[in-house]
Amino acid sequence: MARDLANGLPFMKMHGAGNDFVVIDERGRAPVVDADLARAMADRHRGVGFDQLAVMAVAEDADVRLTFYNADGSLSAACGNATRCIARRLMEETGRDALRIETGRGVLHAVDAGGGLTSVNMGHPETDWDLIPLAENVDTLHLPIAGDPVATGMGNPHCTFFVADAEAVDLAARGPEIEHHPLFPERTNVQFAHVIVPDRLRMRVWERGTGITLASGSSSCAVTVAAARRGLTGREVTLVLDGGEIGVRWAPDGVWMTGPTAHPFDGVWRP
Repeated sequence: MARDLANGLPFMKMHGAGNDFVVIDERGRAPVVDADLARAMADRHRGVGFDQLAVMAVAEDADVRLTFYNADGSLSAACGNATRCIARRLMEETGRDALRIETGRGVLHAVDAGGGLTSVNMGHPETDWDLIPLAENVDTLHLPIAGDPVATGMGNPHCTFFVADAEAVDLAARGPEIEHHPLFPERTNVQFAHVIVPDRLRMRVWERGTGITLASGSSSCAVTVAAARRGLTGREVTLVLDGGEIGVRWAPDGVWMTGPTAHPFDGVWRP
């Protein structure tokens, strides 16, 4: 368990379309967050509960550095909705409308999209098998897995299934089965999606290290890329998730994700 918590640990609770986060600001204190603390806080009955935990720290060449933990204490290089939520918080804090945010994915650019929405450029997708990564050299547009899914890297691995009806999928059963498929040495996020109209997709998400989530930013980006590569849609779509809607545009400079953010409360963690 992390130390230096005798006086409690302040945290912020945020969410983007129901994809919820605990955010801890370590910019003014010694590091305290580790995998044990993340797992304890993730417990929705005995802790706070979250899909991911994000730690803010000072960055040398950006406005902030973010580290992400999944609910099981594992690390993730990317978390798009948390990045958007924290960007909105920093914009309110500084009065600025554009920020540079350092993550394991690299330095990401976030902007105020107007109307209370926040956009972040999640970088270029990875479509080469070894960069996603996969365990062997296979066609990433047609994986040798039942259901013919697509693999995409967005700083974390994704496996996308296009189905007739995403609502009909037993996500609680299929999600963990695919997350731990041997083709994904680092496990994978899993999405099931169907096309509503050519610029609108229905999507449901199983997140690596967390489980079923109401939304996922990096998953939304991965599904958009996969759908465009398959020729099912163009490069700009709206994703309809269990928790709300997220807009994604696969642009020449990277994959831009836009959506709402919320900061419902702050608290103090006392182990």
